[in-house]
Amino acid sequence: MTFETLGLAPRLVRKLAEQGISEPTPIQTKAIPHALAGRDVMGIAQTGTGKTAAFGLPMAHNLLGMGSAPEPKSVRGLILAPTRELAKQIADNLAAYTNGTHLKVNLVVGGASLNAQATRLHRGTDLLVATPGRLIDLIERKAVRLDQTRYLVLDEADQMLDMGFIHALRRIAPLLSKDRQTMLFSATMPKLMADLSKTYLTDPIRIEVSPPGKPADKVEQGLHFVEQAGKTTLLIEHLDAHRAEMALVFTRTKHGANRLAGALEKAGYAVGAIHGNKSQGQRDRAIKAFKSGELKVLVATDVAARGLDIPGVRHVYNYDLPNVPDNYVHRIGRTARAGRDGRAVTYCAPAEMSELKAIQKTMGREIPVEGGTRWSGSQGETSRRGNQSKPSRPNAKSRPRRRTGGRKAA
Repeated sequence: MTFETLGLAPRLVRKLAEQGISEPTPIQTKAIPHALAGRDVMGIAQTGTGKTAAFGLPMAHNLLGMGSAPEPKSVRGLILAPTRELAKQIADNLAAYTNGTHLKVNLVVGGASLNAQATRLHRGTDLLVATPGRLIDLIERKAVRLDQTRYLVLDEADQMLDMGFIHALRRIAPLLSKDRQTMLFSATMPKLMADLSKTYLTDPIRIEVSPPGKPADKVEQGLHFVEQAGKTTLLIEHLDAHRAEMALVFTRTKHGANRLAGALEKAGYAVGAIHGNKSQGQRDRAIKAFKSGELKVLVATDVAARGLDIPGVRHVYNYDLPNVPDNYVHRIGRTARAGRDGRAVTYCAPAEMSELKAIQKTMGREIPVEGGTRWSGSQGETSRRGNQSKPSRPNAKSRPRRRTGGRKAA
């Protein structure tokens, strides 16, 4: 099967060839013909399988045949994504597919200038990639109209639901043309997702190319049982073994990401950090430096678990285990991309045993143990209680209370 036999416009096929893309992936092979035919599509495939091209190429093909330019402020195709990183990745891919054509691709996400985005949208847009919150901001400012939107894509829809974007979807959907094609793509299919498809899709074709929770085949996985306090030392030991190779390190919290990045910088690493408290400019600069090789290590929260497509990432470290089991699969899917091999190493502290069990249940297999001894249930429970307890403080009666003049001490 080739992109030509799938029925795509020759100019799109040529653009793919220029990027070294000659054969469609399974999700593309199955989804593109239905999308070209106008069917609503519900696609389920693991991360890194080419979902963006599966929905982006058919939309571009159909829009190329329209001829006329979009009206001011109007949008013809709308792609909603849960995070800024994923939205930018999608927009970059769409821009590459349509480079040299008359199609206009725009990106609107939080953390960037609202006025600048409104100005770009005023000229009309063929393909708009947006995060739901920022799109609603622009709708409220009457900077964009969706009544001519004939194509709607919900990408990584399961994460959108996890992040509470269902309310935003309910506000956006009624503004779109009733005569539209809707495509929903996701790596997992929870019950709420099925309910979502019934609400927004009409007689969809369901396409599933890999079991939910299945990690990328080429990712070599390893597990180390280590106390929380010993994780940084172990991480530095592992990073020292491949200083010339790129590594992506996941933490659970924003503060933890900053703290770990600082420790790695002191250890002599060129390191950056991205998380929800960073501005969009800071996040973009860190990712750009990481892609170029200026940074060898990038520390991130789960904002980077989906949407980062950097083929050079050879190593992924789960410094902290994710609270959502499926995010483990998305995290390790940041390596072994574009047919390359990759390695994912996970550190498990006593308090994380329940998260580990949930991850292994989701995958249907255990992660090979490479270091340490599996924590017993009592160790994990004790550690959890310790994490939940407040730091010990001297008894208030045992020391005089210092007055601060009615103001709280800094």
